[in-house]
Amino acid sequence: MARLVETEALLIWKASLLNQTPLNSWSLHNATNKSPCSWTGIACNHEGSVTQINLTNVGLQGTLDSFKFSSFPNLAKLDLSNNTLFGTIPSTIGNLTSLAKLHLHFNKLSGLIPREIGDLKNMVDLQMSNNLLNGSIPSTLVNLTNLLTLCLDRNWLFGPIPREIGNLKNMVDLRLYNNLLDGPIPSTLGNLTNLVTLYLYGNKLSGPIPREIGNLRRNLVILALGNNNLSGYLPDQICQGKSLVVISIQNNQLTGPIPKSLRNCMSLTRVWLDGNQFIGNISEDFGVYPNLVCIDLSNNHLSGELSPSWGKCQNLTSLKFPGNLITSKIPPEFGQLIQLALLDLSSNYLVGQIPKELGRLKSLFNMSLNGNQLSGRIPSKIGKLSNLEILDLSANNLFGSIPEQLEDCSKLYSLKLSRNHLNGSIPFQIGNLVELQTTLDLSHNLLTGEISSQLGKLNKLEILNFSHNKLSGSIPCSLEGMLSLSSVDLSYNNLEGSLPNGKAFEQGTYVGNKGLCGKAQDLQLCNLSPVNNGKPKKRRKVIILILPLLSALFLLLLIFGISSISRRRTRNAKGERNEMNRDLFSIWNWDGCVSYEDIIDVTEDFDDKYYIGEGGYGRVYKVSLPTGQVLAVKKLHKSEEGEQVVQKSFRNEVQALTEIRHRNIVKLYGFCSHRRCMFLVYEYMERGNLANILSSEEGAMELDWVRRVNIIKAVAHSLSYMHHDCVPSIVHRDISSNNVLLDSEFEAHVSDFGTARLLMLDSSNWTELAGTFGYVAPELAYTMRVTEKCDVYSFGVLALEVIMGRHPRDIISSLSSSSEGGLNLQLKDVLDPRLPNLEDQVGNEVVLAVLVALACVNANPQTRPTMQDISQKFSARTPTFPKPFHTIELSQLMEFRG
Repeated sequence: MARLVETEALLIWKASLLNQTPLNSWSLHNATNKSPCSWTGIACNHEGSVTQINLTNVGLQGTLDSFKFSSFPNLAKLDLSNNTLFGTIPSTIGNLTSLAKLHLHFNKLSGLIPREIGDLKNMVDLQMSNNLLNGSIPSTLVNLTNLLTLCLDRNWLFGPIPREIGNLKNMVDLRLYNNLLDGPIPSTLGNLTNLVTLYLYGNKLSGPIPREIGNLRRNLVILALGNNNLSGYLPDQICQGKSLVVISIQNNQLTGPIPKSLRNCMSLTRVWLDGNQFIGNISEDFGVYPNLVCIDLSNNHLSGELSPSWGKCQNLTSLKFPGNLITSKIPPEFGQLIQLALLDLSSNYLVGQIPKELGRLKSLFNMSLNGNQLSGRIPSKIGKLSNLEILDLSANNLFGSIPEQLEDCSKLYSLKLSRNHLNGSIPFQIGNLVELQTTLDLSHNLLTGEISSQLGKLNKLEILNFSHNKLSGSIPCSLEGMLSLSSVDLSYNNLEGSLPNGKAFEQGTYVGNKGLCGKAQDLQLCNLSPVNNGKPKKRRKVIILILPLLSALFLLLLIFGISSISRRRTRNAKGERNEMNRDLFSIWNWDGCVSYEDIIDVTEDFDDKYYIGEGGYGRVYKVSLPTGQVLAVKKLHKSEEGEQVVQKSFRNEVQALTEIRHRNIVKLYGFCSHRRCMFLVYEYMERGNLANILSSEEGAMELDWVRRVNIIKAVAHSLSYMHHDCVPSIVHRDISSNNVLLDSEFEAHVSDFGTARLLMLDSSNWTELAGTFGYVAPELAYTMRVTEKCDVYSFGVLALEVIMGRHPRDIISSLSSSSEGGLNLQLKDVLDPRLPNLEDQVGNEVVLAVLVALACVNANPQTRPTMQDISQKFSARTPTFPKPFHTIELSQLMEFRG
């Protein structure tokens, strides 16, 4: 009778599945004596009763709703992992009173973990990871006193970790990582003295790491607490038992010194302490770890000198110490780390020469020493690093020539040597690095000579930057073969002749070269004489100042001097025109002879019919020149009471835009400064500003989800460039939909730098409030200190606005106050209703954009990500979110903030 009940129960469940093919053997025809014991995945005891159901990874699709658990009194193991089961876990699962192993991981089960799980008193192995389970961890788990393994990771569980979990004293493996758990780590975990692995990373846990964790020292092998909000000190007892092999506590807010027990923990193989606020002397905090494989101390406050004893860590494959306060030379003993694959010492205060002994590191694929104070020559021995893919020596004090031996690094993927004092010519051998793909950056050096035609062999290269050198001659036509180029910057050299063909060269940057010509916007067209309606211009014209080759200091002095000329107000129109001609400073521009008079003539002295919009401190006009080029001119407002403000805005915009060049930042072609008229000349953006497009029914429909995601990405990349690639950093201070312009292809360009501020390293950067209401970071209400995080907040507001189609003020208000309305809103309810529903890959990208935006609008500026982090996240492969788009709630995404 029992066999028949079990057989019927299994057949009923099979009938409910969407895909029954994996269970073809389940039929009465194959049931000997009505027993299912011969069926696929079924095992029975000697009485013919089912004891195991093992259907892992067979392609099941369906729910557990029709599974009659009470029909299996002897079932000891139920393994349905790695399938596509969905729906909730029925509470009747508590009827499996003999169950010892329950494996439901890697499915799409949702809803709450039933409290009835606590009735399974014989349970020793419970695994539900990688599903869509939500709600809190039921306290009834405390009843499972025999439990050895508990894996609830990679779900949507929230709330605190129950203190009662400390009663499960037999526990060996506890995995709760990548959920939304918050609150403190319960001190009762210290009772789990048999624990071997403890994974709590990727949650929202806060507060200190309890000292009781030190009680686990006897057996604990893996401690993973990274990517939380933990604070305080790292307990000193953490490795006194000498059993710890892996410690992962990165990206928290831990401070204080690294405990002595960790310094002397010879069992360690992997150490991740990066992204905290640890202090102390690195030369004292660490000794020799004979088993150490990788260590990451990035972005802390560690100081001191690098010890030669690190060279004795013969198993080391990854050593990352960037973003600290380390002052010393690089020990030559590092050359003994023959298995080292990654060496990152960037953004410290290292001095001295790069040891030639590093040329012994045959396994090295990434050497990043940028952002230090290293001097001397680049060792030719680096050419022996045949596996090197990434070499970044930028922003140091290196001098001498670029070694020809670099051609032997045949696997180089990225080469950055910018911002040094390198001289001599660019070796033609660089052209043999045919695997170069992302970047070749030799900018801001003292390089001379001609560009070798051999560089045309770099047909995989995407970014080429030789700007701010002393290169001469023409650009070889062989560079036309570099078909993958997306960015070219050859500005501020002595180059001449015509540009190579290709879209990348047409869109490149060449300001500061006197003899170049071509279709690029910074240049005049080759063999083109300026004409006016087919006739030579007879009157002498005064050329607008086009991206001057002056230092920022001289530029500001010039503007100040012009603006302080005596203000005589009684003169006729002709006199004003003549005075204007005398007062302008001029050089050649990109297409020949654009003058003040051209601008005045074409706009009929700035008639309203050419008005296209309002920019910060001025009105914007469309200017169509006789040559066919179209420009945008912003004429700044003039008023006696606001003249200082306008001039400051003018100086800010000129100073910012003459220094930066990025495909997603609007180009400044020139400017005119005079007490009667000040205006700026930009490239023209055909589709206008984003705010107007979003407010238009027709425009919003044209901005489909792909275009909207691309707009968000473009703004992120441009802000990352301003914050992290410009020296000094530039903060825009007025990111809004009004200041994002779209070209004919809907590509976004950040504009209006009238309030921008350069962040000097030795400046407190306090200033008056600036920005657009609704986009200004909340901390500026109580402090006037300008940081990059102000732009990050504004970017978050903008990103939400792009996704929602309207300003997200209500959403931000409800999220920041954790009001019930904001928490319970589903993502689909805040998406722009004018667009079709999300699906497939673009849906994942939209979810990622919203998740990032929510992190950016966090009220605490310290917990906001950097624009570099955001840019890299958008450039990486888009993650696939486990929940269907229509079921995701903002509360679930909000938990990822910070």
